[in-house]
Amino acid sequence: MQSQRDLLLGVDIGTGSSKGVLATLDGRVLARASRRHRTDNPRPGYVEHDADAVWWADFCAISRELTARAGDPGDPAAGRVAAVCASGIGPTVLLADGHGRPLRPAVLYGVDTRSVQEAADLEERYGTEDLLRRCGSRMSTQAAGGKLEWLRRHEPDTFARARYFFMSNSYLVFRLTGEYVLDRLSASQSTPLYDRHEAAWIAERCEQVAPGLPMPRLVWPSERVGAVGADAAAATGIPVGTPVAAGTCDAWAEAESVDVGRPGDLMVMYGSTTFFIAVTDGPRCHPSLWGTAGNRPGQSTLAAGMASSGSAVEWWRETIGSPDVASLVGEAAAAPPGANGLVALPYFAGERTPFADADARGALLGLTLRTTRGEVDRALLEATAFGVRHNLDEMRAAGVDIRRVVAVGGGTGSALWPQIVTDVTGLPQELPAERIGASLGDAKFAAVALGAVDVDATWNRAESVTEPGADAAGVYGELYPAYRRLHEATAELQHVLSALERRTRT
Repeated sequence: MQSQRDLLLGVDIGTGSSKGVLATLDGRVLARASRRHRTDNPRPGYVEHDADAVWWADFCAISRELTARAGDPGDPAAGRVAAVCASGIGPTVLLADGHGRPLRPAVLYGVDTRSVQEAADLEERYGTEDLLRRCGSRMSTQAAGGKLEWLRRHEPDTFARARYFFMSNSYLVFRLTGEYVLDRLSASQSTPLYDRHEAAWIAERCEQVAPGLPMPRLVWPSERVGAVGADAAAATGIPVGTPVAAGTCDAWAEAESVDVGRPGDLMVMYGSTTFFIAVTDGPRCHPSLWGTAGNRPGQSTLAAGMASSGSAVEWWRETIGSPDVASLVGEAAAAPPGANGLVALPYFAGERTPFADADARGALLGLTLRTTRGEVDRALLEATAFGVRHNLDEMRAAGVDIRRVVAVGGGTGSALWPQIVTDVTGLPQELPAERIGASLGDAKFAAVALGAVDVDATWNRAESVTEPGADAAGVYGELYPAYRRLHEATAELQHVLSALERRTRT
């Protein structure tokens, strides 16, 4: 029987920061830590992380801080770290040599759009119908398979030296344990390389896309895959021999943190990007969305992700020199629904779903000499909400019955953004009591790996519910068609401007 003072260490590596928690076996958070880090944009469309300077350095720093607290008898968080798990941004692609040393920076998920041509070529090679049926998704710049194809074509010398293919969580597992594994949920985002019905790599495609590169052993996120070795213990402060769970992509770990696990559950994650995970009653697919495995055997999800949302608001804050986002959100709250006739497109970094278009661009329509900066900020928040509605429309078209919505992420720190999304979509949203995010989901995976809790245990109950307002819903009902028509009317021009940007910024 596990001791009540046994603790779980969960760490999540995000796009711009990393977070960690120490939690009890029943999900109570005792301590937390975070680190900001750099994301590199060496060229338009390229988004990268230095795996050692970001992923491993953040993990070590957060682990040392939290294990020091666990080891202090006078600290309320004192106890024994009984298991550890890490999640991270994904799908990412990190190539490493035979010793597991990174050969180049990691190529990040769909915000990195360099593999547009490779995605198109692979789609033509394998066929849209086959990709949807076997893999659950069409090719896009989100898919790890297209990123591997890009690296093989454009950096052949580096690719020829590669002996490992890591994502963020699997690299941390390797550094901790020496084990070369990848969870099936992350693998299912490696289109066209993984068959989600067979829960296995497609061997002939792996050899075609990544010749000579061994694929990792497949596991589930809450599976115990090894133990912390001596070198890792010295770097992290985690005791030698501590069990390690596999972990997964950050969004699915966040879904686990708020107990999104039953068919009809939907998580909306508010952050630099907006991400959606719907748990479905069996494998489903849609040409505009991502069908994936789930966090556990037999579970399936349908996912979607916008390329920019909170990042567009942050851009506006930096542009006008506002001291912080909270001040700007306060100004946005003072503006009426509809921002006095201002409509924005949120495609500041292209778009991932519900259409894959790396050359989509943002827009503002309806500017007048009376437009205030608060109205612009509200229009940007409303644009992300219209994007949410567009994605949910596609999920329903795929047969998803949305019965429960849980809002997570940093954007829930203010009531305004979730309220706007609820008013636009008409869907109430639960706000959980604990909003630390994916690192708490990691702690739950670690607890399951120990056998301390059941995977269906409820750790994080709703603290409040955001309900739709009738007046705002009426305004948004008029503006949503305008939002859709604005993109349709300007899509070709967006591509012209994107091409100009590439020529002038390169």
